[in-house]
Amino acid sequence: MSTNAESKSLWRHAFEQLCKDKLALTSLIIVAVYSLVAILVALGVLASDWEQSVGPSYNPPSADHPFGLDIFGMSVWAKTLKGTEVAMSVGLVTSLISITIGVTLGALAGYFGGKIDEAIVWFYTTFTSIPYIMLVVAIAFILGKGLMTVYLALGLTSWVSLCRLIRGEVMRHKDREYVQAAGAIGGGDMRKLFVHILPNVLHIVIINFSLSFQTAIKSEVILSYLGLGVQGRPSWGIMIDDAKLELARGVWWQLAAATLAMLIVVLAFNILGDALRDALDPKLKGK
Repeated sequence: MSTNAESKSLWRHAFEQLCKDKLALTSLIIVAVYSLVAILVALGVLASDWEQSVGPSYNPPSADHPFGLDIFGMSVWAKTLKGTEVAMSVGLVTSLISITIGVTLGALAGYFGGKIDEAIVWFYTTFTSIPYIMLVVAIAFILGKGLMTVYLALGLTSWVSLCRLIRGEVMRHKDREYVQAAGAIGGGDMRKLFVHILPNVLHIVIINFSLSFQTAIKSEVILSYLGLGVQGRPSWGIMIDDAKLELARGVWWQLAAATLAMLIVVLAFNILGDALRDALDPKLKGK
């Protein structure tokens, strides 16, 4: 009971801290706007006509087209909005995949210990011995190009840090009184682990989610830039790649649009992640 009260107090305190932090609130609003744009684009409300030519090639920014036109006369603004859908979907799906793997393996290793712990620790230690970018590129080559490949390549390679954190927290919690009390009234191992322990380490998952989200966005841009990512639709990485040759012509607006869109959301996630860590991590709050 005392643990539940402390947990509620922590969440209430964290909410109050975030409300007082204007920079964190601004970042949260930016993330919400990007998410809304991605949903509206996916539903076809925004940028549904991004493939249409609306003017001459390389028309510079104007009132009608704030980010100008590309070589095919397509609106760079519409392509940037379409790229937002790709970036946010990659961040979300990748984070969910990595959280599922990291929390499951970390919780099992931390709770059961012994051979299970040794096997999982050996697995992620071996996994991390392979350079991250090489592993992502190898998976992308094996699975082929496309959005689903980006989801799997990034999701299957970004769970290790969360697994380590969850393992350590579960080891710290499993011998506490509230867990022993749950066992005394007939709670099994799975109930004690997933019903009683994991809710008390949920703040770590939330912090990791915000940080892994922006990492996934940057990684998707790198893969698309290398030609291993999204195909057949706009992506910030593809736009940056296309802009390489355009710069020689003095056409800077496609590079500026993609870079600015990525910069704003990544910066917002970084600030929000730091604010969540400060508000939710009991160690940082002296609790």
